[in-house]
Amino acid sequence: MPFLDLSALQAFILVAELRSFTQAADALGSTQSAISLKLKRLEAQLARTLLDRTPRLVRLSPEGKKFLPLAKDLLAANERAFFVTDAAPRRLVLGMSEHVAGPEFPVLLKLLAAHDPNLLLEVKVGSSLDLLRRYDDGEIDAVVVRKEGRRKDGELLFEDRFAWFAATSWEHDTAGPLRLLSVTDECGVRTLAVKALQAARIDWVDGLVGGGISATVAALLAGLGVAPLAERLAPPGTRDIGPMLGLPPLPTSNIMLHTRVADHRTRGTLRTLAAAFKAK
Repeated sequence: MPFLDLSALQAFILVAELRSFTQAADALGSTQSAISLKLKRLEAQLARTLLDRTPRLVRLSPEGKKFLPLAKDLLAANERAFFVTDAAPRRLVLGMSEHVAGPEFPVLLKLLAAHDPNLLLEVKVGSSLDLLRRYDDGEIDAVVVRKEGRRKDGELLFEDRFAWFAATSWEHDTAGPLRLLSVTDECGVRTLAVKALQAARIDWVDGLVGGGISATVAALLAGLGVAPLAERLAPPGTRDIGPMLGLPPLPTSNIMLHTRVADHRTRGTLRTLAAAFKAK
């Protein structure tokens, strides 16, 4: 009876979910050529094409779509068998900036849970400054946050682009100051926005401070003001009104992963998270 290579199954699943050989290799601590070789051998063993490859795109073939849930079941069964005698599941406290956790956040959490069923994941969401303080104090094992100040540690995941967003029906009262909507008063994005407005000598007042990103988005959709948001977080029903109002451009922001995790398997989980962000 032939046996499937579990490492090839894991590589196939990651390539399918990340849609990238490079990011799958990063997640597994391997190389793109090694991942490609594993998948070619897996396809040869199954006598079917699992992935359609082009220079710019990797996607599942029709046969790959059928095989993916089976591969996940096989890998999950192996994980359960391997950890059946493990009485102490590992715990990871992960901090995530409100300006990073977007609509894809639940998908990322599901990916992490599937990668390591024996990992107890606890997620803290807040401002980058607060999460970094808690990370430095040892309360949090790893954080995904905006780069703050001149801090040089951490791994770059991607670069966020920010703009001034308002509801599509919103109209600015030119006789009054700009109403600024902010997540918190210590939010780094708010600080950047205020500095940009002050440098451009544009009058502004607080329309909302606090309540988190959900409150800011609700106030934004209600037409209560303008919010500096990452372009990927802007909800439907809003538009970038910066050019129309002559607002100053906002600087880009580097999103970083900081971790002190030493455990090999948990670091593997974080590599998967980093690869998923880089594949965005």
